[in-house]
Parts: sequence; C-alpha cells; structure tokens
Amino acid sequence: MLHYLKTEADTAIEKKSDAEISNVSRRGVLGGILGASTFVMAVRFAPAEAREVLKPYPTGGLNMPSGVVSDPHVFIAIAATGDVTIVTHRSEMGTGIRTSLPMVVADEMCADWSRVHLVQAPGDEPRYGNQDTDGSRSMRHFIQPMRQCGAAMRQMLEAAAAAKWGADVSLCRARNHEVALLDKDGKETGKVLTFGELAEAALALPVPAPETILYKSPDEFTLMGKGEVQIVDLHDITTGKAGYGADMRLPGMKFAVVARPAVVGGKVKSYDASAALKVPGVHSVHEIEGVFTVPRKFGQLGGIAVVADTTYAAIQGREALTIEWENGPNVSYDTAAYTAEMSATAAKPGKVLRNQGDPDTAFANAKDVITAEYHGQHMVQAPMEPLVAIARIVDGKAEIWAPVQSPYGARKDIAEALKMPIENVTVHVSLLGGGFGRKSKWDFMLEAALVSQKLGGAPVLLQWTREDDIQHSFYHTTSVERIEAAVDDKGKVIGWRHRTVAPSIVSTFKADDGYQFPIEYGMGFVDVPFDVPNIRCENGQAMAHARIGWYRSVSNIQRAFAVQSAACEVAHKLGRDPKDFLLELIGPDRTIDPKTSGFPADFWNYGEPYEEFPINTARLKNVIRVAAEKAGWGQSLPPREGLGIAAHRAFASYVASVVHVKIDDDGTIRVPHVTSAIDCGFHVNPERIRSQMEGAAVMGMSNALYSGITFKKGAVEQSNYFDYNVTRMSNYPEKVSVHIIETPETTHAGGVGEPGVPPFAPALANAIFAATGKRFRKLPMGEKLS
Repeated sequence: MLHYLKTEADTAIEKKSDAEISNVSRRGVLGGILGASTFVMAVRFAPAEAREVLKPYPTGGLNMPSGVVSDPHVFIAIAATGDVTIVTHRSEMGTGIRTSLPMVVADEMCADWSRVHLVQAPGDEPRYGNQDTDGSRSMRHFIQPMRQCGAAMRQMLEAAAAAKWGADVSLCRARNHEVALLDKDGKETGKVLTFGELAEAALALPVPAPETILYKSPDEFTLMGKGEVQIVDLHDITTGKAGYGADMRLPGMKFAVVARPAVVGGKVKSYDASAALKVPGVHSVHEIEGVFTVPRKFGQLGGIAVVADTTYAAIQGREALTIEWENGPNVSYDTAAYTAEMSATAAKPGKVLRNQGDPDTAFANAKDVITAEYHGQHMVQAPMEPLVAIARIVDGKAEIWAPVQSPYGARKDIAEALKMPIENVTVHVSLLGGGFGRKSKWDFMLEAALVSQKLGGAPVLLQWTREDDIQHSFYHTTSVERIEAAVDDKGKVIGWRHRTVAPSIVSTFKADDGYQFPIEYGMGFVDVPFDVPNIRCENGQAMAHARIGWYRSVSNIQRAFAVQSAACEVAHKLGRDPKDFLLELIGPDRTIDPKTSGFPADFWNYGEPYEEFPINTARLKNVIRVAAEKAGWGQSLPPREGLGIAAHRAFASYVASVVHVKIDDDGTIRVPHVTSAIDCGFHVNPERIRSQMEGAAVMGMSNALYSGITFKKGAVEQSNYFDYNVTRMSNYPEKVSVHIIETPETTHAGGVGEPGVPPFAPALANAIFAATGKRFRKLPMGEKLS
C-alpha cells in the first residue's frame, strides 16, 4: 500500500482513467504513482558513516523566499515497498527542473535515486507554493525549501526507527534508502530498517520545526553537484514517446482553431460562416468575445472559433470564413517609423532613474564624448511546440490540460471567465515543448475553456498553428539604447549616460504611461556595475502598440548588447584591449552600494534581498577572466576570424562569454566556438547547467543574427520559420565550452535558464568587429556581412 502524510483534504487516492498524463488531483495527492507514466531514475549511493551535527544551509532554512512550501506532507509519499514518490510542482520545458528539485529532496532524505518516482502537480499554489516557472527562479527559490523538505523527512524516518528500536534518535542514521542503528561509538550495529518498513510510522509523525532540522554537508551529498544526472524525461523525449499538450485524447473530443484579429484590440465587425460549415468534418462555428478592457493582462484576443472532428478540418473551415474586422487604433503601428520615433526620443533627455555624481559637468569637461545607439526589433518566443490546450466541463467542474508555465494563474482566470468557484477548476500540466516565457500567458487556455463551454462542456482540443503563434503572441519589446561615454585627457571614462526607450511589459498589466517599471530597468540598466564616477540613466517614453510579454532573459538582452558593445567600442577608440578595458571599467573588487551609487529607491534585484544577493564585482570579473583564459584570449587568429567578449549579471548569476567568429568568403558569419563561464552560486545538477548554457548560445545566435518581428499597419509581417528565422543546423555554434565556477556552499543559488543569453549578442558583435572592423549596432544583424 501507499503511505503518505494525510491532511483533511487528502483522504483518498484518485485515478483519472481517461487521462494519459500523470497528474496529482487535489484530493489524491499522489494517486497513480505505480502506473506506466511514472519515472525510474539512475541509482546513487549515500555514505554509511555517521553524520555530524550540521549547520543549516544557508540561513537555517528560516529565511526563504515568500510563496514557497517545504512541508513533506505535500511533496513526499513512501509505499510499503519502499518506493518513494515526490511531487514536482514546476513545469518542465527542457530545463530539467522536474528532475533537479526532486534530486534535492532525494539527496537530503537519503533516498535511493533508482527508487524515486515523480508525479506532476496541478495548478494549486495554496498547496504547493508558487508555481510560476519563469524568471530563472525555480532552483534559486526552491533549493532551500526542497532541502528542508527532504531533511525533515529523513529526520522523521530516523525518529520512527528510534521508536521501533527504543534507541536514542542520535544513534539512528539514514543512508541509501534505509536507517541504520549505530552504537555509542558511532559504529554500525548491523541493525537496519528500510524506508518501506518505517513509512507508516514515519509519515504519522509531526514535521520537525525548521530550526531543528539538520542538513547534509557538501561532502555527504550523493546527488547534488555530483556527476551527470540525466533528466527523467530524456529517453522519452529523444525516442518520441514523451507526451506533450496535443498528445492527450478524451472520449468524444472535438478539435478547434480560432481566427483572431491581426491587429491587437481588433474586433469582429461581422462574419459569414456558411462556407465554413460546408467543409467536411466541421461541427460548428462560435464567436469568442475578446478582452478589451484595460488592463487586458492575459485575456483572449477574441475572434471566431471553428470546431471540427479533426484539427485539419477546423483549419480548412477557418480558411473558408468571411470576416470583417474593426481594427482599432493600433492599425497605425509601423515598426520602421516607430524605431525612428524611439531614436528621436533617445536623443533627448528622459526620465532620470539613476544619477550618480555630476554627469553634466563630466560631459561638459570631457576631452571626448563617444556616442553610439543600439537597436533591437521585437522578437517572438516561437517554441517548437505551438500553443495548445484541452478543456472539458462536467457537472459544473472544468478540467484543463495544457503545456503551461503558470498553472495557478491560469486556473484563477479560467474560473473567473467561466464564472465558477476556483475549487471547481483543475489545471493539469503537460510536458512543454519549449516555453521561453510565452507559456506563462494563458490566453490560449481561456480560449479552450470558453469553446468547451459553448459546446455544452464537451471536451475540445484547441490548437494554435505556427502562424497563430508568431502573429498573435506577447512579444519581446523593441528598443533603442543610446549610450554616451565621456573620456578625459588621460583616457579614463569619467561619465556614462545611458538612455533606454522601449514599450513596457507593464502595458499588459495596467494603463500604459509609456515608461518602464522597476523589473525592466533593473535588468542591466540602472545596475550597470562600472566604476565610473558620474553615471546617469534615463528612460524615454514609448507607448505600446502590441502585446508585450516575457521572453527568455527579457530586457537583459538589449541592455547587455548595448552596454557590452559600447564598452568594446570605447576600448577600440582608446586603443585598449577589450577584455582589459572591461575589467578596468568594472573596477576594484567590491559590493556595489545601491544608495551611494544613485540607484533608484525601487531598484529591483530580481526579487531578492540585496544584502544577501548584492552586485559583487569580484564575481563578475572572475567569470571574465576564466572565460578569456579558457578561450585563449590574445591568441593570433587567421584573417577574417576574431574573438569577442562580453559579461553580464542577470537573475543573481554572473556570466561571461567569448565568441570565436569566422567569416566565410561569401560573408556568412559562423561561430566555431563559444567559451562561457558561469557563477550561479550553489548548484545541484552540472549537466543541466551546461545544457542551459549551450542552449543559451544557440538562442543567443538566433537573437543576434536571425530573429526579428516587424509590424506593418498594425499586423505582424512574419508568419513561420521561413521568414522568422532561427539558428539551424546549417549554421550554429559548433562547440560550446561551459565552465562552472565552484563557490562555497553558503553562496546563494542564482538563476541558470536565462543568464547565458544576454552576453552572446554583444560578444558576437565584438568578435565580428575584431575580425573585420565592421560594427553592428542593430539586432538582428543578419547572417551575412553586406
């Protein structure tokens, strides 16, 4: 039988016979763990020696981020067989998060990794804590809670064993899926009890108070930071067996697509569905009301839904629709003209967000002022798996299945849209075929729920095509970054002025005033870590005319491109080595004081307390030195080859990348080697860190050379991968070497999923300049030199 810690709500185990995805229901916390959809993992062995009294990590487990849960009642079950099941409450999209966090739990509780199974949690933040899998915070925020969860479970198992033996609990030691009894000298007596034998008694015990929990020391870790632990989904993903959002089937399920307005804010003026209804397989046509109130947040765009027996029939029916649209005011949006407007704005003083020293005097007295302007187009996340959601409503209760990064936020808004109590809505999370921030928005799930409601609750799979995904997204912002550097007669930078102009993500959440908010200007803008006595950062106004949303690394992309490109440009003007000059700009080893450095009072430090996650220039300089050394900085290269370097702090991690570029005779820009160094603090799974950094290089190359979204008459001009290009096998970073900086265990964990992206584009631009003397200041640059 299965033993688990029961709460009042968890009195039964339920299994959904018609679901093909292993999920956790609200009442059946760990139901179905022995089914075919569970995962079996590779074995590692824990040390048998007695554990010393340990210091809690890193602050006693007491100073954890808000919105987290660490209760083993919620996350752990142990069967009488000894098999352990761990609930994974983060969304898996290739980062390996639903492997890495359970690794933490299993390591601390001394579980045998080969006997651990996982189940995916539904959207239920009151139970599981924050479930927004974004912001590179899953490991950053949940390493400590999951350590606490696993360590508490270990102590409960040891306490249960002590009770059975009538022994002092200090003589009971968990290791490798069992508890051993030690003598007073700390030697094993030969008595052991397995986790299965202890399960019922252990899980009936109260959870130890956080201040009484003892944690493993690093030398006792068997999983965390040890070797290569592959993600649990790897085999199924690589062999085509993994189940994604569109793979599930329910009895009687219909299929739907939606015709949406090409212009944000557009509405259906009139439509004729007669031809669509004649398409074989088309079942019905329905108008879906859009959300037009401000703020729209993640509300559906609205349009005409076509429901059919197959997705293909639904698409054919959509093509047969005749729709007249009322486009609204955003029909005038033209990105070419808008970029010119942003550039004009950036040339004028803006809203001052950071002011350090006396920049006006510094620029007035400068021997030279070096000015450059950097542009970035909109980009779209374009994951390989387009958006999809399945919905059904039975007896006044709704169930949604989707590849979603924020299941609880979706659940709340679906309940509101359907006018249901939230407890009557369940959101199941499937494997994500990529996310990059797009699947943090649940407009596609709202569409599916509303279509099911119009069908009387019948199950429906609502599919977005690639064209839908590219033309109706929440886009990475377009931007102009203008940087001016004041240089004195000794060749020292004495003034730094940076103006940023970009439509803000905040326009998605409230009435748009055209200015950026703390999260955006805290991403490499006001927090530029240069040892320059006079710094001013200004924000110019730019109103949004498209839906603006998260994209992997968000505003760090354009900020790093501008700042790190400008640093290299100034170095060239002064005849300096770019790497040496960058280190000089950063200055002495120090922790930057936000107050004395003129940071705004609302400086956003990735949501972290600054005293625990300060900007540490020594760590930034170290990754620069490591990346440069490992890349062979300063080596002689053949003609039309060059090295470029860039570094950036993002999501509380430090990354430097050196890009080796080679220009073909026809001008094609190729990247034979990327060398990156990352300091992400305390880390769990080195294999995943390397994989994320390798992926960041590939995505960084897409951002730098290929990917750009443009608007004409309010509509997106691109539609698929043939005109919204990404890095392909014909031209990609051929080798990526990743060097992970080892840090003390007490160093807080930083993010990993996003910080590798920002340095790539400026490092590539700097490498192209080193190879050819040609400077790129616009993204995307294009695959070939003109």
